[in-house]
Amino acid sequence: MPGLTPNEDHPLRIVFAGTPQFAAGILKTLLAQYAVAAVYTQPDRPTGRGRKLGSSAVKVVASECGIPVYQPVKLGDEQVLHGLRDLKPDVLIVVAYGLILPSAVLSIPTIGCINIHASLLPRWRGASPIQHAILAGDKKSGITIIRMDEGLDTGPIIAQAECNIEPRETAASLHDKLASLGARELVRTVREIRAGRITLTPQEDRLATKAPKIAKAQGCLDWGQSALQLDRAIRAYNPWPVAYTFTQNGQRLRIWDAQPLAGPSTAEPGSVLRATEEGIDVATGDGVLRILHLQRDGARIVSTAEFIRAFGALLAPGTRLRGA
Repeated sequence: MPGLTPNEDHPLRIVFAGTPQFAAGILKTLLAQYAVAAVYTQPDRPTGRGRKLGSSAVKVVASECGIPVYQPVKLGDEQVLHGLRDLKPDVLIVVAYGLILPSAVLSIPTIGCINIHASLLPRWRGASPIQHAILAGDKKSGITIIRMDEGLDTGPIIAQAECNIEPRETAASLHDKLASLGARELVRTVREIRAGRITLTPQEDRLATKAPKIAKAQGCLDWGQSALQLDRAIRAYNPWPVAYTFTQNGQRLRIWDAQPLAGPSTAEPGSVLRATEEGIDVATGDGVLRILHLQRDGARIVSTAEFIRAFGALLAPGTRLRGA
């Protein structure tokens, strides 16, 4: 296949581009078997309450391994392009980098730019495929490795591997599962590239769905939705942005874990029906949602049993929870 034939005259020269923990775990696995000439990651950004500059997870891994790190603000500048050309990459592996690769970058590696995406493409093209898969109630997810083109996750498929989405799966647990799966699949794919055994399969665009970036405000629960929808949202937004609601007196509560209960409810959505050590039952637009773990601003995550003992009046039966 043109553009995916390795040059046997020298070892495969790999450059890696990625930013978050998802990419860092994949980079670690890759480094156990292959040398990486350089790493590209996003610039250091203020983090935490002190707003001190913090390095990306990928930069931390690369620095520990003595790999040169580049952190351009954007990739289209001629100086950045010149630096990438000087690296003479055969393959640019891109994992959750966070910057769009212009056509000038896509044309630099002799074999091509390869992206690992956390969904079974063409389903969930975009920045937040893990969250959207859970929100939609998908039963399966997976990893897709594509040869990048100028579209958003539209390139031809090199490899795919799938996994189940368990009934109580959160974005955190699915993230870890897919990172491990992606690391294994990438190592296998690099081996296949070296052997010249790669084939490309075009995506079926008619099956594509979009997974736009999740905004923090989306974590605010709408009690008019069904208990099933609310449960999916709570799991999809764990660990970020974390689902939340407000008490009658305006205190924000983050909801970390909940469970939809069988049976209808005729009470006003958001009404607290019961508050026991087993959980806090809240009426929804369709059914009842039992809150199991929650958190007040500035406090630790607690079980509902602990919460009731300390702040039972906030969520006593008959009180109402509301959105923003």
